[in-house]
Amino acid sequence: MRLVSWNVNGLRAALAKGFYDTFTKLDADIFCIQETKMQPGQVEVALPGYSQFWNAAEKKGYSGTAVFSRVPVLSVSSGMGIPEHDNEGRVITAELENFTLVNVYTPNSQRELARLGYRMEWESAFLEYLLALDEKKPVVVCGDLNVAHNEIDLKNPKTNTNNAGFTIQERECMTRLLSSGFADTFRRLYPDVTGAYTWWSYMFNARANNAGWRIDYFVVSERLMKCVANSAIHPDVMGSDHCPVSLLLEC
Repeated sequence: MRLVSWNVNGLRAALAKGFYDTFTKLDADIFCIQETKMQPGQVEVALPGYSQFWNAAEKKGYSGTAVFSRVPVLSVSSGMGIPEHDNEGRVITAELENFTLVNVYTPNSQRELARLGYRMEWESAFLEYLLALDEKKPVVVCGDLNVAHNEIDLKNPKTNTNNAGFTIQERECMTRLLSSGFADTFRRLYPDVTGAYTWWSYMFNARANNAGWRIDYFVVSERLMKCVANSAIHPDVMGSDHCPVSLLLEC
């Protein structure tokens, strides 16, 4: 089974920048997107053969997630069942036969860390949510987690220390997740690979210079690692300030 995750930074914009071509080329059984920035009915997304599941933010033009699947889905839910965390369209959970998929767009701590306090509350709630799911079935988490875990995961760690996405607090939350029975699939397979990024600023020719961050992940329950045939980053795909990441499961 092939899964793809991509923060499209506005699906309506991405549709005009070759989204359908990318979707066809990547040929995923399940394709997850984050930051749809749209409400239901604003645009029709024509993906024959795929079931579509959407979770929009209450605020228009903001956040939002979607899952497109051509494999059977047993059940789908939006959010974590916590009202204060469920109004921004950040989580879709899809139960499949052999695992539960969680597509997530983690809140950004924002400039001057204005939202770091909320981010910490979110992280605690999200970990609890994943652990409860993991008790029932192995879990695959994908999406924009808005954190570069270690110095190897961004081009300029020294100058970005304590900036949003690379604070000690956010990195410790990622460490806690990975110490709770979950694995970062890319780093598990490629522990020493440098220059592997999934997001680049639109400023300073960052993408051309590969001055990026790895903040988009496939994280799986430890017991699923035996099924992971590959975990890949696709930096050649344009259309967003993020690129897609993919996971190949063979089990």
